[in-house]
This record gives sequence, structure tokens and C-alpha cells, in this order.
Amino acid sequence: MIAGKHVVISGGGTGVGAAVAKTFAGAGARVCILGRTEETLKAQNLPYAVCDVTKADDVKAALEKARKEFGVIDIAIANAGAAESVPFSKMDQGTLERMMAVNVTGVFNLWQAAFYDMKAAGWGRMIAIASTAGLKGYPYVSGYCAAKHAVVGLTRSIAMELGPTGITANAICPGFVETPMLERSIETIVAKTGMSRDLAAKSLRKGNPQDRFIQTGEVADAALWLCSEGARSVNGHTLTLSGGEI
Repeated sequence: MIAGKHVVISGGGTGVGAAVAKTFAGAGARVCILGRTEETLKAQNLPYAVCDVTKADDVKAALEKARKEFGVIDIAIANAGAAESVPFSKMDQGTLERMMAVNVTGVFNLWQAAFYDMKAAGWGRMIAIASTAGLKGYPYVSGYCAAKHAVVGLTRSIAMELGPTGITANAICPGFVETPMLERSIETIVAKTGMSRDLAAKSLRKGNPQDRFIQTGEVADAALWLCSEGARSVNGHTLTLSGGEI
């Protein structure tokens, strides 16, 4: 079912996005990755388009480029995201706006730009790479949690609205995933607390009953399954990958 489908993936140059791109390409999909940094996109050896997901016109232009390469878009995976750690008492409005722009507006822009292709085809898959932070609270990342909760709400609403069209919308909510973004979070903890890297990493793992970080390939496999025939009735769902944390 995946072979020959045209998949666009935002934030496809590194981490989870790169793993998702590799997995879908391996399944025979036609993959185009999106991102802000051309160097990291090029490194994946896949068709790509440079864009800022917070800007609707950028995303529309990127998808037009993708269509010229592979035709109409069947699957839109909104993976681009960012996190900033700051106590609520010290967080400014700019922090909140940045979190909402990348993590929420970026999802909206990608899905809306791909929607009409899917509607015309009578089939489509919209997937957001959200987070367990969209289902519970974590300290010092209130802006990020607010944004990821918004992604979950957006997903559930769209799923209800688009159900009759043959399009599904789902969110994958992993716990801490072993990526460059996680490494930056660990470095921040080390810098602010003086604890060792091992202790900083342990402090993030402790919420997972399996005492481990989620791997990028696990997220990619979940996304692939959501696009399978067996998942055709899965719609408006938050698929958690957290070792039992949620």
C-alpha cells in the first residue's frame, strides 16, 4: 500500500524526520523531505525542498516543487519541531510564540497545503510527530507542552472533520527520543545544574518505566503502520511510544 505513494516529511534532514524518510523510502514510497537547512537535507540523498514551515507561502512553494518531482501528495508527515526550556516565571511571550509557530503552525501549514491533493484522490494520511508533552505536563517546558497539546487538539478536530473524505489524521506521541534535540536538552541540564551527563540523561529517562530513550526507528515504524491498510480505521488517535509512561 505504501509503494508508489508520495510522502512529504517536514524536518526531514535529521533525527526522527530522517529516520521516517529512510523507512518510507525503503518501503517503496516516493519521498520528499522539507527543512530549513539545505546541507542537512542534501545529506539524506533524497529529493528535498528548503522551506520554513512557519510560513504558509514557503510550504506551498515547497510542495509545488515536490509535485513536479513526484505528482500529487498522498501522505504529509509534520515532524518539524523545536523545544525551549525555561521556568514559567522567566518565560517571555516570544518563547511561547516561537513554540506555537514551529510546533503548531508548522503542522497546520503542511497539512493544509497537502489537503486538496488528498481530497481529490479520496485517500490521504496526515501524521503529526507530537510528543507525550501533548498528553501531560513537564516542568520548565510550558510553552512546548502548550504547543504539543494544541497539535493533539488540531489532529483530533481534523480527524472528525475529514473522516468521510478518506483522509485520516493521527499524532504519534513519543517520550524522549534519542536525537540531536535530546542531546541539546541534556547539555542544557548539565550547564544549568552542574550534574554529569549520565545523571542528566538518567533524569530524563526516569519517567519511562523501561528506563530507556525511544529510538527514531520506532517512531518511523509507527508512522509507516499508520499509513497501512490495517490502520485505515485509526483516525484522530494519539499513538504513544513511551514505555508505559502514558
